[in-house]
Amino acid sequence: MLTCLKFVVLLLLLSSRSCDGLQFNDIDEEVELVAQSSRYGSLWPLPQKVQLSDVSFKLTTSSFRIVDAKESSAGPSCSLLQNAYRRYYDYIFENAKKSWQAKGKRTGPSELGELQVWITSADSECDGYPSVTSDESYELTVNQPFAVLKAPKVWGALHGLETFSQLVYKDEFGTVSILLDSSLVLPFFLFFRTFPQLSQKGAYHPYTHVYTPADVKMVIEFARLRGIRVVPEYDTPGHTQSWGKGQADLLTPCYAGSKPSGAFGPVNPILNTTYDFMTQFFKEISTVFPDAYIHLGGDEVDFTCWKSNPDIQKFMEQQGFGQDYSKLESFYIQKLLNIVSTTNKGYMIWQEVFDNGVKLKPDTVIHVWKGNAQQYKNEMANVTSSGYQTLLSTPWYLNRISYGQDWQGFYKADPQDFKGTEEQKKLVIGGEACLWGEYVDATNLTPRLWPRASAVAERLWSAKDVTDISDAFNRLSAHRCRMVERDIPAEPLFSSYCPHEYKGV
Repeated sequence: MLTCLKFVVLLLLLSSRSCDGLQFNDIDEEVELVAQSSRYGSLWPLPQKVQLSDVSFKLTTSSFRIVDAKESSAGPSCSLLQNAYRRYYDYIFENAKKSWQAKGKRTGPSELGELQVWITSADSECDGYPSVTSDESYELTVNQPFAVLKAPKVWGALHGLETFSQLVYKDEFGTVSILLDSSLVLPFFLFFRTFPQLSQKGAYHPYTHVYTPADVKMVIEFARLRGIRVVPEYDTPGHTQSWGKGQADLLTPCYAGSKPSGAFGPVNPILNTTYDFMTQFFKEISTVFPDAYIHLGGDEVDFTCWKSNPDIQKFMEQQGFGQDYSKLESFYIQKLLNIVSTTNKGYMIWQEVFDNGVKLKPDTVIHVWKGNAQQYKNEMANVTSSGYQTLLSTPWYLNRISYGQDWQGFYKADPQDFKGTEEQKKLVIGGEACLWGEYVDATNLTPRLWPRASAVAERLWSAKDVTDISDAFNRLSAHRCRMVERDIPAEPLFSSYCPHEYKGV
């Protein structure tokens, strides 16, 4: 099998542009787009800088290899890269059943023999985990007699390998010429050694519908090998109905008049046992998940049950909170933040916690999700003017389905598009596409995600001036076909077909 590769120089330097009640929908009158060839081929997301030429090189299964450069600080012992080399070799040659070690055929004058991967830093971070401060930059140069992929860390090399694979194309003769939510207010899925009853009583089924410690470890390692962070969210005091099934006295008893109604509300914030539980709970969480951050939620707390409970009412009076139940929520959140701080983890919280005036550590990340375009822009300005880093999700709720090409609205949303100083905009660390799980399971998860999430990825990854919707449509259409060819069932952007569907016709 042969492949061809355009002569190319690419440079990626990452910049900081990296629910219910949502009303944002910023899609202009939809433009009817017809897929055409882009001058950038099918690159997605587009690197920060790209220089292409019309020169092509051939790649063959018998001679082309992906190898460590002699100068690289990561060698054969770096399993993360070695696994990636095999994975991308397979992508490039479409799962060609050739030996990875295939040798013996010399490259011709128009062939590319190697992609050399050069990790330039002394510490490649091969055995580590990606973090919010990871260097994910890379520089890819394709020329004879070999291509060179330079990156300070392995995380940039992983992105560069994807870019290289997207440069590969077939000619007309067949020559190949490179926050998911699973629960919300639903069952408790994760098995805890400290509190096994949480999943035993709170899951759909205690054996078949839980994530065991081995499952979690597998997910984290699968993600690490692809340069992906896994940040857990444990949202309290609301969204905790399933917790109460396995932990007595954790939730607030609701009252109907002077008697308990039998229903339960948010976490009970007035009991010492609540904070004893949270201390042990987050201690275990901090050992299971290696990322430096935990998402603590704090959104959508319904005060109705708290207001009905006589013990809560008495506590409110003792604390001088009056009838302002947001102060009770802040009381709880502040104690929770103090608990999590003892685990040496940073934390992310939904914007309500900031809006309610809870005292936060300077390195807290505020997650903005509410309102229409103008409202979230105002919130971004308020958060950053207070000196906090922020993450935007408002315009990228993928669970909200609308007729037509809604990816265009995702693509146009810019997290730094608000009134503020340049210093404020540097505090925007990026964004997060959300897919809440009330109407999603394994049957529709992947097509609902892709390629719509790809539009968000390019907005957060590529240069600020990459805004051409027509060019994006051309490249994203090709990228969607590439995903389908890699057995990822991504939905179409519009009525169309993929060339590989007619192979052999």
